[in-house]
Amino acid sequence: MLVKLANGKELPVEMHKARMVQKIRLIPAEDRLKAIQEAGYNTFLLRTKDVYLDMLTDSGVNSMSDNQYAALMNADDAYAGSQTFYDFADAVKDVLGYEHVMNVHQGRAAEHLLSKVFGKPGGVTITNYHFTTTKAHIELTSQSVCLELYADEALKTKSQHPFKGNMDIQKLKDAIKKWGREKVGFVRMEATTNLLGGQPFSMENLKEVRKICDQNGLMLILDGSLLTENAYFIWKREKGYANKTIAEIVKEMAAQADIYYMSGRKNTCVRGGMIATNNKALFGQLEPWLPVYEGFFTYGGMSMREIGAMGVGLREMVDPAVAGSSCEQIKYFVETLDGMGIPVVTPPGGLACHIDARKFAPNLAKEGYIAGAVVAALYIVSGVRAMERGTISMDRDKDGNDVYADLELARIAIPRRVYTISHIEYIIDRLQWLHKNRELIKGLKFVSEPPVLRFFLGKLDALDQWSRKLCDAFKKDFGGDW
Repeated sequence: MLVKLANGKELPVEMHKARMVQKIRLIPAEDRLKAIQEAGYNTFLLRTKDVYLDMLTDSGVNSMSDNQYAALMNADDAYAGSQTFYDFADAVKDVLGYEHVMNVHQGRAAEHLLSKVFGKPGGVTITNYHFTTTKAHIELTSQSVCLELYADEALKTKSQHPFKGNMDIQKLKDAIKKWGREKVGFVRMEATTNLLGGQPFSMENLKEVRKICDQNGLMLILDGSLLTENAYFIWKREKGYANKTIAEIVKEMAAQADIYYMSGRKNTCVRGGMIATNNKALFGQLEPWLPVYEGFFTYGGMSMREIGAMGVGLREMVDPAVAGSSCEQIKYFVETLDGMGIPVVTPPGGLACHIDARKFAPNLAKEGYIAGAVVAALYIVSGVRAMERGTISMDRDKDGNDVYADLELARIAIPRRVYTISHIEYIIDRLQWLHKNRELIKGLKFVSEPPVLRFFLGKLDALDQWSRKLCDAFKKDFGGDW
């Protein structure tokens, strides 16, 4: 939560205490340079022994609560008919309001099943913005077009618009008219929009999308992987919701969707996922495919221990201290950098602090994979592992040409209840130095890459040996290797 200090500033204070710690280490800059070179300038391929602060993602790396660990130990570890699953189903009903639920091993497994069953080959799936795995399943599994109908404000990295994750309603109407409702597999709303900088949509917008879907007989699917962050922003920013609880807002959001799915690796802090609905007929269409691709109905690709912890996580995620734990740290992070003139995505979103890499390193050509170069540079000067969210995260077109991303973002994710403000202050200091020396960053080129989702396994190299020069400049200014 935020507390006001005597000097008038606001400070996010943790509403939890550490009862177990994990040792981390900061290796010298020279070793960091060697590590990123061996990883092909791809932070996914770094080893954790070489990482000081692991801010690659908020997925599957969050801190679980003491009650979640207790649930791990108390789980009914049966292959079929486990009581732990039915306790989990009760939590889904209580928190989200859904009668029917199935587990899957993670969010992309849900996307695979939904695209397989409800996608329209040769048709279109409409979304407020794509996520990498979502787009891959829409295009590969359902063989349809992923159509993104974001509002114009969404691509403005410096903005005060509170809901840049909104779907453009007029564009939605036009798309349905153009494609024909029979060609639309489903409409998807992502809370919050990961690749736009963790930006939320408003309840008003969600209800408008629901209205259009009803008028055209279309299915609305809600990706709730970051549902409580979106609810937190509605609570803080949308008129008429200040006096509601996070739990009430979450249930109101969930009520708008025909089908809800999520990666449990985010809000519930557990490795796994789920699909839920109140429509028995839709559930029946999905159910036969679960054992084929995931597992039996009462475990669905997860262990019962994880399902037990997820059930606890569902109930805990609507606590404002949990829902806002990373949001307020991100706000502090973003607003401090913004005040220093370092280009970041505003307003602060969920998930991460996002550096606008095009503005951070304006000397780089778009062919140099701008965000990837900034993320590699940040690792060299700090030991912080962030993630590229730009052109490297886009796959090539059918002719082998790069598809340039709408935004080039260096994403510094904030896992829930893991890091402290002192860690964030350290990153701010290193970013400040890097921004002053940004002319040293020259870009990257691919050495090898897979045909799909290349950001996971692709390897690159630094143009003009800039990483060596950056490392030397850093060591000179800091009087040594740290």
